[in-house]
Amino acid sequence: MKKFSHARANIALLIAMLLTSAATMVWLFWHFPVATAIVTLTVVLGLSISTRWATDGDGLSELEHGDAGVQSN
Repeated sequence: MKKFSHARANIALLIAMLLTSAATMVWLFWHFPVATAIVTLTVVLGLSISTRWATDGDGLSELEHGDAGVQSN
């Protein structure tokens, strides 16, 4: 029973954090539209670049081990 209430509290906390974040974003966009758009695009661009770097890093480890280009059937 305790695990269930703990999980429910975690879900409620997550929803509260998401609602607070969304409300803050709407308020910022309402009062500072250009600056908010620039910062948002910068953050999204940074996340996409770091995602690209993270996936490219896997290919480097394969090259170091000499497994590149070897296909398993």
